[in-house]
Amino acid sequence: MMVHNIVMKATKETISRQGKLTIFLVFTVIGSITVGVIPPLVLEWIVNSLTEQRKVSLLAIMLYFMLLSLSGILDAGKESLITVFGQKVTHQIRSIMCKKLRSLPADYYTRQDTGTTSSRFVGDVDTIETLFTSGIISMVVDACRMFSILAIIFIKSPGLGILMVLVLPLIYLLTRSFQKRMLAAQLENRQAVGRANNHIPDTLHSIQTLHNLHKEEYMEKRYDTYIQEGFCAVNRSNFYDAIYSPIIITVSTLLIAVMMILSAKGGWVMEFFGMSVGTAVAVISYVGKIFEPLESIGMEIQNIQSATAGIRRINAFLAEPEKEKRTEMSDTETTNPPAIGLQNLQFGYETNKEILRDLTFTVNPGEHITLIGRTGAGKSTVFKLLLGMYEPWQGAVKVYGRSASCIQETERRKLFGYVEQTFHSVPGSVLDQITLGDPSIRIEQVQKALSIVGLWNTIKELPAGINTLYRESLFSKGQIQLLSIARAIVSDPKILLLDEITANLDSDTEQRILEALQAASYNRTMLSISHRLYEYSGGKCITITNSI
Repeated sequence: MMVHNIVMKATKETISRQGKLTIFLVFTVIGSITVGVIPPLVLEWIVNSLTEQRKVSLLAIMLYFMLLSLSGILDAGKESLITVFGQKVTHQIRSIMCKKLRSLPADYYTRQDTGTTSSRFVGDVDTIETLFTSGIISMVVDACRMFSILAIIFIKSPGLGILMVLVLPLIYLLTRSFQKRMLAAQLENRQAVGRANNHIPDTLHSIQTLHNLHKEEYMEKRYDTYIQEGFCAVNRSNFYDAIYSPIIITVSTLLIAVMMILSAKGGWVMEFFGMSVGTAVAVISYVGKIFEPLESIGMEIQNIQSATAGIRRINAFLAEPEKEKRTEMSDTETTNPPAIGLQNLQFGYETNKEILRDLTFTVNPGEHITLIGRTGAGKSTVFKLLLGMYEPWQGAVKVYGRSASCIQETERRKLFGYVEQTFHSVPGSVLDQITLGDPSIRIEQVQKALSIVGLWNTIKELPAGINTLYRESLFSKGQIQLLSIARAIVSDPKILLLDEITANLDSDTEQRILEALQAASYNRTMLSISHRLYEYSGGKCITITNSI
């Protein structure tokens, strides 16, 4: 089974960083395999001693039970360490993916919905963890254990060893068949449960229409159908699970019975199958043990196949083209370049479909400019180009004489403050909503920004002040927009970008936002987007048009 580069790379880095964990894991794996096959041999010696009327010491009996206990401890330790090791590897894989995420261009996010990317970080990486918890390592351990038992059986009884070699492939095929049928039944059950769960809210949502059309009974029958489908699927899964163990027990019993019958025969048959009483006891124990790893191997192969599909999706994500690294270019034509300069700009998101054509304008430091134009004219696109999210097809986008796409990400927040129509919260406290986890922003800066927009006194009254866990219900719609403005100005940027931030507010709230913006825009360059002339623009308007 081929292991892909991402898993190999993450595994090597985990081994290099987690040396002690790796050593303990190797020790417990080897110990689990070795100690697991020894107790029946000790039991063989004890039984043979008793049948030959030799004295058995208490130490030998204690040794047998100690080995059984040690085998259980090593098995538990092995499972725990494999789980921890797998979690370390998947943590490393997610770290690699996060680095990749930061280097992706903006058009990746327009091509991919957030659900697809999230599923790769969560679902696909979780399937890789099964490579360790119940995949490659576990399969190697089970295979070594099975071959060790088989070798001992061959030594003790060559005839029984040959019987086991003949029977094991059949048992494996039977095991895989049962596992596939159980998996299919479990999948059917999940689908049926999903349909039943979706049916309830759909019914409640349309309850008035159902009453009017007298369709309540029809919806009840559909719900009963989904429940019955799930019930039948669970019954099939339980049936296969219930009959599998009796089949294995019956097969192992038949093998032992055949061995006993043939060992009672005379001549070469007895030599080929015969054994002492103690050996018979040991072999019976081994025959029971050999089917356990065989059953596990079938499920581990299934897990490896699932993990391989997840690895392919992650590899596809890591193969996405990254943002081009460009060197910074200074504007040498003028000693005092404008704050914003667009020259003969041409751009579109799709080939042969322009949004902006021959757009040229400048914004001097301290100016307040409003971009107006109909929906789809490209006003928000101008912002995206200024923020370096896209490269223009032709022309130039300059910020203080430098190409917008060449400005380092660490500099952008000191250059730009961006206020969108919708406030996008992050997990954490109210403080985290302002700083976005930037350790360079001091609490004094946060207090100043909140004071400018008029929110500081409100936030001080919260249960834990600025460290209160953020919930949307803590603030009104207008206050949330003020929070967005505070986030934009906390790092004291030179340029404010405002994207129709009062479009969905009532007149009273809008007036409060405008007053906050007048304070926030003091001594700053401001570029805003609007369908109408906002009174806070305080300067000229630029109309954006396109050929669409």
